[in-house]
Amino acid sequence: MKMFDKVNFETSQNMQSIPPILLVEDNPDDVILIQCALEDAGIANPLHVVEDGEKAMAYLSGEGEYGDRDVYPLPRVIFLDLNLPGKSGHDVLEWMAGQESLDGIVRVVITGSDEPADLKRAYERGANSYFRKPLTIEQLTGPGRNLRMVLCEVSV
Repeated sequence: MKMFDKVNFETSQNMQSIPPILLVEDNPDDVILIQCALEDAGIANPLHVVEDGEKAMAYLSGEGEYGDRDVYPLPRVIFLDLNLPGKSGHDVLEWMAGQESLDGIVRVVITGSDEPADLKRAYERGANSYFRKPLTIEQLTGPGRNLRMVLCEVSV
């Protein structure tokens, strides 16, 4: 059973020029909470949702159903859960590290794990930030973590 639509975002002309966020999350409740946190923080970027590591890698490489970059543009930011079915968030980070075309994507780990080993491993594999769930407005907009500024850097 498929838990999410392939894409969750507005399709107006205005939204198409705003860089999207890719959310890799298998828990529908966490998807809703993250969407609310982004909205409450004033982040209006389109949000694409995939529920596992394999789909994240297919999306990022533009393969299969994600081959149309007009519909599935490269994200500016990826929110990545670590505990996913199939390939884990760690696997996705490791794969991304070997893809030069993905160097400009900000990698934000969002996880329920408070294990120091997960934190260390995520940063070793290229994570830019590491947030504990549930995601909060303060995490998105606090000093040194202003996601809105990162997203606006490439807005047209």
